[in-house]
Order: sequence, then C-alpha cells, then structure tokens
Amino acid sequence: MNIHEYQAKAILAEFDVPVPRGMAAMTSADAVAAAKSLASDVWVVKAQIHAGGRGKAGGVRLCRSLQEVEAAADDLLGSILVTKQTGPAGKQVNRLYIEEGLQIDREFYLSLLVDRSNEAIAFVVSPAGGMDIEQVAADTPEQIMTQVIAADAVSEQESRIMAEWLGLSADQSAEFHVLVGNLHRLFRQQDAAMLELNPLMLSADGHLIALDAKFVLDDNALYRQTALAELRDLDEEDPRETEASQFGLNYIALDGQIGCMVNGAGLAMATMDIIQLKGDKPANFLDVGGGVTVDAVCEAFKLLFSDGHVKAVLVNIFGGIVRCDIIANGLLEAIKTHPMSVPVVMRLVGTNQTEGRAIIKDAGLDVRWADDLDQAAKFAVAAARGTL
Repeated sequence: MNIHEYQAKAILAEFDVPVPRGMAAMTSADAVAAAKSLASDVWVVKAQIHAGGRGKAGGVRLCRSLQEVEAAADDLLGSILVTKQTGPAGKQVNRLYIEEGLQIDREFYLSLLVDRSNEAIAFVVSPAGGMDIEQVAADTPEQIMTQVIAADAVSEQESRIMAEWLGLSADQSAEFHVLVGNLHRLFRQQDAAMLELNPLMLSADGHLIALDAKFVLDDNALYRQTALAELRDLDEEDPRETEASQFGLNYIALDGQIGCMVNGAGLAMATMDIIQLKGDKPANFLDVGGGVTVDAVCEAFKLLFSDGHVKAVLVNIFGGIVRCDIIANGLLEAIKTHPMSVPVVMRLVGTNQTEGRAIIKDAGLDVRWADDLDQAAKFAVAAARGTL
C-alpha cells in the first residue's frame, strides 16, 4: 500500500528522522495559511500523488512569496499530472504539501528494501541523489552500493561503509549512523516493503535531512498496522483494483484489450506472456487465488465485462484447489447483471472440469473452448480482433 509524501514524512518524524517543516493542504486557502504558519522566506509547493517524477512534470514549485504559493496551488489542484510512473493518463492532484525551502549542499539517494535472497533488509545508497535511480543504474551503476544488514540493527561498521561511499565527513558519519539506525527500526516496526529518500540532503549547515520520502507498506501486514491502513487514499487507486481487493482477488489493471482470469500468479504471468507472444496485450492481471468462492468469481467476471477496454476475455483455469464448477457457476451469476458483451475463451482443466463445462453448455452460453494455453491465447487474440 502506498501513502503520500506528507504522510511518509510524518512517520519519519515519529522515528526521529529529520524532515523539513511542512503542512498538507487541500485548497489554495489552506496552502497560503500553511505557508504563513511555516514563516519561511521560501516555500516548496508539492503535488501529492502516488507516483514519482513529480518535479520533472511540474508538480513541485519553488515559491518566494505568498502570492506565488497561491498561484502554484491554484494551478496544481485539480490538474492532471503526467509523469513517467503515471502513464499517459496521468493522475489528478487533489492534495498539496507546503514545505519550507532549505539550502542544499549535496543530495544523496538512500532506500531500504527487503533483500529476499539474503532474507534481510538492505540499504541502497548512491551519491547521485535527486535523479532517477533507474537511470543512474543504467548509466553509472558503479555509483550505487547495496549494504545488507546482517542483524536486527545497523552496526557502526555497516553505517560507516555507507557513509564513506557517500563521502561524508566524520561528524556527518556519526549523524548518518543515527539516521540509518532509525530508518532500519522504522522499516521493521512499520512492516515496510520499501522506504526511499530521494533525495536525502546534506543541508548548508551540514545536517542530513529527508527532503523527499516514499513509503510502501506490505499489504500482508495491513491487519496489524491499522493506523497506517487508515492513511490509504482510495482516490489514488484504480476503483476496479479497490473493488477486487474487497473480494480477495489479486487484480491489476493494464493497458491491453484481452481480459484475463487465471488461478495462480505464475500461471497468470504465463498467460499474459503468451498473449503478448501472439501479438496482443492483456487488459489486466487477475489471479482469483486458491480458495475462491462463486461470489468472488462472479465479481471477477463483472470487473472484466464492465471494462470498456476489454475486447475479449480469456479464462485459464488449472483446477487443483480451485474447482472448475465454481468458475462456471460464477460466470452464470455474473451474467445475471453483466451480460457477456465480448467473446469469452475458456480453458478449464483439472478438478471438476467435466462438471464445469457441462454447467456452461447447459446454460447455452456462447463460449469458445480451448484445449491448451497456446490455443486459448490464439483464440483470444483472434476474438479481440473480430476474426475468430
């Protein structure tokens, strides 16, 4: 689960990680009031969306007067911000963060993530902060260092290795050790999946401050991170993904035209791959999971049939725990309110496959049956193009 920058910085502050003074704003009047309250000579007005690259897209404005703050807020609120991470559709700006402007000496990149191969938390640091880390990795990978944390806390040796990599002085290295210790503690206690400071700045007076922050919470920990779960902004999420999550469905909207319903993440990925191999694109990732019910399958079909981008639906079920008759009955329930407005290609194999096929055939539904995944993908692509 993603949260906004201003929310992430509030969490950082709770763990004694230095951040600039700032306030959230929902209106231009709020923005001006926040700027007055901060009592600074320079302010930064930041669009709050769940995507990176805001600065390059014009979503971060440096203002030197209250009039400029108001003008920036008027311009940003309600606008559509298009960045590398939003896709061409962009995201609407509904919230702002007003921050005090600070004098920057240097900028670094720092993030924490779960290193699954080492079963540990790892820091990724680079002296090339404030830039797209992906571009740094592509152009100058020698500027990036990964430090795996071997124990439950960051040792002085581990923090010193990172500080030396960043070129920090002895005094700054001591401050850095405290900083990374607090970040590591935050990451563990808040069940983070990723925490990124880009940039982590060295101020003109020699102190380390998190100038920007991105925090991603592990969805599997939502049940015990109730305070963080309340920070969820549904306006930033695809409503279909939100609806799917309520029924335990793993759904991600994509930009293709073939709707997919599959059981198992691996099989879902393989299904999407073969659709592209056949020359088309999937409209979604949809894994119904192992313990799926008829009601959940019904909702899954409704999501697919109500998606205006979908030109054909491919159902690829390899029944083990999932029974094929559950999938069939889910389709029957769905069409009571959402008729099959696009062609449906089905591959039902495994537990109760005979019963599942019989249910659909007895209902007289116009479904194209496939014997294997290759044939199913071929049929789905042809159906989407109107040539089946």
